[in-house]
Amino acid sequence: MARAPVVPLFAVWLSLLLALCLQVMPVADGWQVFRPEWVGLMLIYWSMRSPDRVGVFHGFVVGLLLDLIEGTALGQHALILSLLAFLAAMVYPRFRAYSLVQQAVLVLVLLGLVQLVEQWLRTLTGEFSIHLSFLIPSLMSALLWPWLATMLVALERRMMSSGT
Repeated sequence: MARAPVVPLFAVWLSLLLALCLQVMPVADGWQVFRPEWVGLMLIYWSMRSPDRVGVFHGFVVGLLLDLIEGTALGQHALILSLLAFLAAMVYPRFRAYSLVQQAVLVLVLLGLVQLVEQWLRTLTGEFSIHLSFLIPSLMSALLWPWLATMLVALERRMMSSGT
C-alpha cells in the first residue's frame, strides 16, 4: 500500500490557524447556529491524512488558542479538540476506506459526539440549553466535508508537484 506524501508541518499549522480564523469570524446573530466547525473539520482532515504527524497535541494547542480567543473556560476547547483527535485516530483505518459520503456521515457522528460533550461541559459552567440546535454545526460540517476534503487533497497534490 502506497503511503501518502509527507506534508510539511507548517502547511498543517497554517491550515489549522486559517480554520481558527474562520471559526471566530463574526456572523450575523441569526446565522451563528449554522456556522460549521471549521477547526474540527481541519483537525479531522489532518488526523486522517497524516495520522503519524497530527493528533491529540495539535487538537490541544488549537483548543487552547480557541479558548483564549473566545474567552471560554481555559481548557474547555482544548479538551474537546483533543477528544476529537483521539476519536479520529481510533477510526482512522476505517475512515480511509470509506467513500466521501460515508466519510461525511462519520464526520457528522464524530463532531456530534464532541458537541454533546461540549454541551455537557457548558452545563457544568452554567450555560444551560435545552434545545438540540447545538448539533446543527455538525450537520453543516458533514455537508461541507466532501467539498473540503476534495479541495484539500487537490491543494496538497499541487503543493507536492510544485515542490518537486
